[in-house]
Amino acid sequence: MRYLAIAASSVCVYLFIVAAVRLFGKKEFSQLSITDLVFVLLISNAVQNAMVGSDTSLLGGLCAAGALFAINALMKYVLYRFPRLSRLVQGEEIMLVYQGRVLADHLRRARVTRAELEEAAREHGLAGVQNIHLAVLEVDGNISILGDDADASTKKGKPRRNGQGPQAG
Repeated sequence: MRYLAIAASSVCVYLFIVAAVRLFGKKEFSQLSITDLVFVLLISNAVQNAMVGSDTSLLGGLCAAGALFAINALMKYVLYRFPRLSRLVQGEEIMLVYQGRVLADHLRRARVTRAELEEAAREHGLAGVQNIHLAVLEVDGNISILGDDADASTKKGKPRRNGQGPQAG
């Protein structure tokens, strides 16, 4: 009975953390800064006692870990099976730039600064935001960017996304 309580507590903590991460923004864990790393370490320490209580036995720890693996696998299956629930839990991608024009209201909604957007542009080999054809904050917190020449590359005979070159006419 004691180990069932540990498993139930672990599942409750897992669900709470998933909800909290969703509420506080999707980009929080895409690239951990020093403060994010400290936060994750402190959260794990803070919830440890809530999961196992005073049980410091190996079996208690394994029970908590097993419950976390099980609820994580179940959550992944449920999110895969029910796309609407997945959008609710994980959110949806947000377009940040379209044809070189920054969508300021989308940036605010995503809590992405102009400096972060410019950094992402540089990481993708672009000189600045004006060279971005499309920038999207993905559900995993990463920013995907297509440069101005994204469409031109397929027109010049370079391979398309499906691996096929231009069709001979």
